[in-house]
Amino acid sequence: MFDPGAVVFDCDGVLFESHSANLAYYNRIFAEFNCPLISDPLSAEAHICHTASSPVVLAQLMKATDVEAALRFSRDIDFREFIPLMTEPSDLKPALKRLSERFPLAVATNRGNSMQKVLEYFDLSQFFEVVVTSRDVENPKPAPDMLLLAARRIGVSPRDCLFIGDSELDQIAAAEGEMPFIAFGETVMVGHRVSTHSELANMIIGPVGE
Repeated sequence: MFDPGAVVFDCDGVLFESHSANLAYYNRIFAEFNCPLISDPLSAEAHICHTASSPVVLAQLMKATDVEAALRFSRDIDFREFIPLMTEPSDLKPALKRLSERFPLAVATNRGNSMQKVLEYFDLSQFFEVVVTSRDVENPKPAPDMLLLAARRIGVSPRDCLFIGDSELDQIAAAEGEMPFIAFGETVMVGHRVSTHSELANMIIGPVGE
């Protein structure tokens, strides 16, 4: 078991399965600028869409001359239409309830303005004291900026937090920020790793009843 001062979560791939929503969102932008659409959810391009911030995604997957206009276009898209494509794990809320009764919880995500809408849609805002997105820092993940900001807003040292992430960007950000890391899912094979939120809660605070 751990005894952290706070627990910080990535969003996509940790709190939710959101590949379909993310690809639909970016394909909307690509279609507007006659950029090739991404159809293979397992492709390297799809992985970028799922893990990186929008400026990075568009800079890597579009013509440089289209990026600025695409960013402006993206700001007018209402992400709420894509949220129903996201899936909430059945054990997420019970685990968040258990954890939030013991520790401050935060989100640190490369998402931008959509994060608050996602939390509201799934009725999760009540569990998180702090939400940090790519809009709050100069450098998104893999830079450690948002993890350091989350820790600062909570009022604890980064070394006293736990960061739960599912990608190499999360792993790098945690290492750079000297924040202990737990890998969620099967993508990152390093250190402590869990596959479900129930397993995560049990790892941090022990099984129910203990």
